[in-house]
Amino acid sequence: MSPRPSAIEAVTNKRLVLMAGRAHPELAADIASQLGVELSDPNITDFASGEIRCRFDESVRGSDVFIVQTHAGQVNDAIMEQLILIDAAKRASAKRITAVCPYFGYGRQDRKSTGREPISAKLLADLFAAAGADRIMSVDLHTGQIQGFFDGPWDHLLAWPLFVGYLNENAPSDVVMVAADAGRVKLAELYSAHLPDSDLAIVHKRRDKEEAHKVQAREIVGDVSGRTCVIAEDMIDTGGTIVATADLLLAEGASEVWALATHGLFSDPATDRLKNSNISRVVVTDSVPIPTEKRHDKLEVVSAAKLLADAVKAVFEDTSVSEIFGGENQY
Repeated sequence: MSPRPSAIEAVTNKRLVLMAGRAHPELAADIASQLGVELSDPNITDFASGEIRCRFDESVRGSDVFIVQTHAGQVNDAIMEQLILIDAAKRASAKRITAVCPYFGYGRQDRKSTGREPISAKLLADLFAAAGADRIMSVDLHTGQIQGFFDGPWDHLLAWPLFVGYLNENAPSDVVMVAADAGRVKLAELYSAHLPDSDLAIVHKRRDKEEAHKVQAREIVGDVSGRTCVIAEDMIDTGGTIVATADLLLAEGASEVWALATHGLFSDPATDRLKNSNISRVVVTDSVPIPTEKRHDKLEVVSAAKLLADAVKAVFEDTSVSEIFGGENQY
């Protein structure tokens, strides 16, 4: 009689499951297409009371689950929906759960600038951990320090390769990259390093501590006279700051002003402001959905699907995410 084995060995195949919430189904479908996989249906429904429910169509036991949801539109509903999907995946015994947040909400609330304020970005990171997320993936956080709010891996993707490709195809070679504030200087330097004959300028501005989102552009550091200026930002919300910055650049002699931003939130009255502004082009990614009524002749949208798909593939295959950016994924 042969002895019993001391252990049971099994060779298992890794399995990727990609699913999405309802905030931006078009982007999720594009990511799935880039990966060559089908989106798994989480069967999300709403109760009459407004509560959200889901029930996965297929087993995710032992799977590497990626849950895509951008925090836009009804932002709090989008976040809650993603947390519920994460909890469902955890309770269904997924091996690893990655929250893919093309736009990570509450990113501007990353510190206390005055007394009696929350640090909501930290709260949101804690909620993802409590729900069962093993790692988070996002594109162009408002500040990189937010990664430290989550006690796990955070894949911080940068959109600069997408915009550098766009500028190399469409812009003059001698553009001036404009850092909209001191926090964007390293990003503007990164653009300049990949654009031949480009220069750098910096906008000095002051933020109003009493009134949220109110910023005054004061002066330009750098020579912009007779040049095409490209303002690099992480987001455009109401558009007031970027329009004021463009007016300041033109007053300093710039021949033309373009605006680049990863996240086109376009909260009212951004669309009217941008359409009626002196900005020639507004270029954003599709990290958040942009409805028809917010589109106009100056707006151009660059797809972030391949960037996100490449990062998902790298995480699934346990290879380097930073290699997607040639090691230049920090600024």
